[in-house]
Amino acid sequence: MFNFSNYIVPIFVLGIVIYAFIKKVNIYDSFLIGAKEGLITTFKIAPAVIAMVFVTNIFLNSHVLDFLFSFFTPLLNRFGIPISVLPMAIVRPISGTASLAIMTNIFKEFGPDSFVGRLASNLQGCTDTTIYVLALYFSSIRVKKTGHALAAGLFADLIGIIAAFIITFLFFD
Repeated sequence: MFNFSNYIVPIFVLGIVIYAFIKKVNIYDSFLIGAKEGLITTFKIAPAVIAMVFVTNIFLNSHVLDFLFSFFTPLLNRFGIPISVLPMAIVRPISGTASLAIMTNIFKEFGPDSFVGRLASNLQGCTDTTIYVLALYFSSIRVKKTGHALAAGLFADLIGIIAAFIITFLFFD
């Protein structure tokens, strides 16, 4: 059976090579320059990535979220909001990998087609890793004043969380 998707990347690379040949660009030198710039960028953003991983692990292993959610459990139960998705909603702006791990645990416990699984999927799709993106990209270009971008990003995440809950309650409840 012919599977075109196996040929997309080689065709794309071949297209780049043909275009470079037509424009008379030295492909090898251009590739080396790009690889060098990629390594420099990697070294620039590595401290921010390491710091975010370190801080996220400390935050998750401190069990602060479990303590905070214990106070809100009666209120959330009254509105039918499953407590198991709240850690994901809180962690998602910080770390995409941690929120994926939480979502995987939700899938294992409740199933992907359950109400909680669908809510977790909507949370994953309606929000972004705002703090991670700001820390990574702003630090790589040495932007120091991130207050407005952080506020706008977290507000967008809040709207995304609310939208995920509304969409899931409207279509899957």
